[in-house]
Amino acid sequence: MDHKLVIYNTITRKKEEFKPINAPFVGMYVCGPTVYSDVHLGNCRTFVSFDLIYRYLLHLGYKVRYVRNITDAGHLEGDRDEGDDKFSKKARLEQVEPMEIVQKYTIGFHDVMRLFNTLPPNIEPTATGHIAEQIEMVKEILNKGYAYESAGTIYFDVEKYSREYNYTLLTNRNIEELLANTRDLGGQDEKKGRLDFALWIKAKPEHIMRWPSPWGWGFPGWHIECSAMSSKYLGETFDIHGGGMDLAATHHTNEIAQSQACNHTQPARYWMHTNMLTVNGTRMSKSAGNGFLPHELFTGNHPMLSRGYSPMTVRFFMLQAHYRSTLDFSNEALEASEKGFKRLMNAVALIDKLKPSSHSKLDIASIRQRCYDAMNDDFNSPVAIAELFEASRIINSVFDGKAAATQEDIDVLRLLMDEFVYSIFGLKDETGGDNDMSQLMDFIIGLRLEAKAQKDFATSDKIRNGLQEIGIQLKDSKEGTTWSKV
Repeated sequence: MDHKLVIYNTITRKKEEFKPINAPFVGMYVCGPTVYSDVHLGNCRTFVSFDLIYRYLLHLGYKVRYVRNITDAGHLEGDRDEGDDKFSKKARLEQVEPMEIVQKYTIGFHDVMRLFNTLPPNIEPTATGHIAEQIEMVKEILNKGYAYESAGTIYFDVEKYSREYNYTLLTNRNIEELLANTRDLGGQDEKKGRLDFALWIKAKPEHIMRWPSPWGWGFPGWHIECSAMSSKYLGETFDIHGGGMDLAATHHTNEIAQSQACNHTQPARYWMHTNMLTVNGTRMSKSAGNGFLPHELFTGNHPMLSRGYSPMTVRFFMLQAHYRSTLDFSNEALEASEKGFKRLMNAVALIDKLKPSSHSKLDIASIRQRCYDAMNDDFNSPVAIAELFEASRIINSVFDGKAAATQEDIDVLRLLMDEFVYSIFGLKDETGGDNDMSQLMDFIIGLRLEAKAQKDFATSDKIRNGLQEIGIQLKDSKEGTTWSKV
């Protein structure tokens, strides 16, 4: 197989051949959740996308160190440099310690990630666990002249940085336009420049989450944690930095500036961003009232949903769109994905029941190559899935006796589905291989066969139609009767 992988690099705005710094080792950092509330679906889309990327890199034989942080301090309301800390505010509302909030929602996040069958990262560092590293990085940036102290808060000097480096390299935005859009923000009186951002924030006496520093009691700015933790675990320059596209303009732009000011080098070679979610064509957001949480999607307990959808259906739905494309949620789209997912899994289940022929006109190897071609083209999962549906059509045709397959064809089909459905796409059969269910269905199919043998076709049809009504389809062939969920 040809495994020349190309990745769309946000920083160059083009696809580039992936060349790791120290192959076969790959360092990948992905911005994780801020755990002050339930993880939202946009985050899930990002983490499912990077799970696909992680799985494919592993499949290609790379030794990946995947680092995904937990933000448990320093993220202020409105993403500004002043105001309430999100954790402290939630803790006051619920009358608990901030770390109780962190623990509750970190556990909830991990539970959702397990439901989506994502592989855990190799390292999952927290902001509060790396205060010392963040303070040291701030000191280094100060020493190199790219930051200044103002009333106990340390600000990054964007204007000075911009004289030597391109501050808007990631977004290609006009810096004058950015300056114009910051005039009405609060907290400008302490700053030299309107674009300056806080590396370390002086804590007010009532602020719960605070730490001692050379500049007094305070807490880290939101951006510094990722720069400090990525460099600690992956080095000053590593291969891939990922996150949602909403992070590019501010968080990732400031990460690059901090890291370059500190280390005089770009932190990552390839910047990858997932696109946003929409609902019926409108951007999903809390303010628009059209957002729903993963558990609402699974249970259907939301006014915009006609019913619930299983975690694997939702994962499959996400994979049917390219990670850089907008993903539009609607009941119709989810229902279509559910049918497609079941069709794919039913075909996989039939492979072991195929009877080999001595001859064949099938070219399964080319389908497998096209799946790899798609994934090597910036992880194009929708194109690869279309090829898997073609393989599914062939499996059904062979099972129905409408096409012939050699043992070699069957072996390649099995390999293809094992590689892509399970290993790369991370899908699971939600019938679960339930042995009790299989035994029950064998018993029911036996009763129907007895009814047919006795020419009691009314009972036979009643069994088939009744099962169909509860979502179980029987399929008769010369090899016998099989069942599948629909």
